[in-house]
Amino acid sequence: MSFLAHDDSQESLTSLPRRDTMGSYLPDSSSYELLAVIGRGLDELMTVNMARYRPSGEHVAIRRIDLEFCTNDMVNFLQGELHVSKLFHHPSILPYKSVFIAENELWVITPFMAYGSARDLICTHFSDGMNELTIAYILLGMLKALEYIHHMGYVHRSVKASHVLIAADGQVCMSGLRSIFSLIRHGQRARVVHDFPQYSVKVLPWLSPEVLQQNLQGYDSRSDIYSLGITACELANGHVPFKDMPATQMLLEKLNGTVPCLLDTTTIPPEELALKPSRSGADSGICEGPGAGGVRHSNGEPSSASSGHPYNRTFSPHFHAFVELCLQRDPEKRPSAATLAGHPFFKQIKRRPSEALPELLLPVSPITCSGNSQPQYSPSGVASLESGLSHLEVDDWDF
Repeated sequence: MSFLAHDDSQESLTSLPRRDTMGSYLPDSSSYELLAVIGRGLDELMTVNMARYRPSGEHVAIRRIDLEFCTNDMVNFLQGELHVSKLFHHPSILPYKSVFIAENELWVITPFMAYGSARDLICTHFSDGMNELTIAYILLGMLKALEYIHHMGYVHRSVKASHVLIAADGQVCMSGLRSIFSLIRHGQRARVVHDFPQYSVKVLPWLSPEVLQQNLQGYDSRSDIYSLGITACELANGHVPFKDMPATQMLLEKLNGTVPCLLDTTTIPPEELALKPSRSGADSGICEGPGAGGVRHSNGEPSSASSGHPYNRTFSPHFHAFVELCLQRDPEKRPSAATLAGHPFFKQIKRRPSEALPELLLPVSPITCSGNSQPQYSPSGVASLESGLSHLEVDDWDF
């Protein structure tokens, strides 16, 4: 279908955001030099490119969406996302620098986040999970974004590590606004939502029991807090709880109150830790809970008695408590994003992310390493950048 023929929604894709809301990036495809493909999505109708913005030499990411083959539902979906992008202005939410139509494609320009997503980092460098302090910085950035989103009257509904992006300067940004949903109806804030997010198959392990249940009680912004708890386990354990379960079993586990946890010396029985490294007993990310043995003391670093098991480490009591709060079965018992941002877990943060995260993420270095805002540009430089991008999981580079 043609996007121009689709006019049955509140806002046409052709009524693009004002320049003052989008920054100074020109809405003209000739101003951008497309480089490596770093992702695909939306039923293969979307291609994500790294690109160079010619006027300044900066690297950006460009989502190019083929509107010619988009269904009406997809166009509505995109219109909702663009509408939200014009409303949101927060340093912890990925900004849209320019949005325009080039021939039959919708182009969405965003900053290039040189560390990629938190999921990329897990897949490439931290397969057994990240250090606790690194996770604290990432989760605090996510909470700042969620506090703003919830204050604006929205539920994110797609909180996961692949929607957390990290810039070269350590700035943590939330993305994935495509599934966002407004609680504001006819000028008033609704108490709950009953809508089930479209295109959500890949998000099921992160969704809260009340979102999956789809009953008359509905859900609200506290469903995002549950997803944050699942993401905390994902960052700490290196994989997503429930990831290998059939959807029906996962739903039953969540409805029955099964709570995932951080995998360490306090939650994995000592006899399992003594075995050769194997995730067979920990794939689900579900365990008995804190107190299974051992003393917490090392902020997630491997304990001195390490036997080579990937989870022979000990996270702090505050981290365990934080995750347990997020994953309460009863949404009424989950704290708000604003309350969680003041949790004792975050007292270990002593420096700004720009000072700490690049150091904590070593040996990873940002893909666009450069001493200034105008990276050196040469054919060999592009080849190097494309090589650096080749390890990324394209399905997860989802802006």
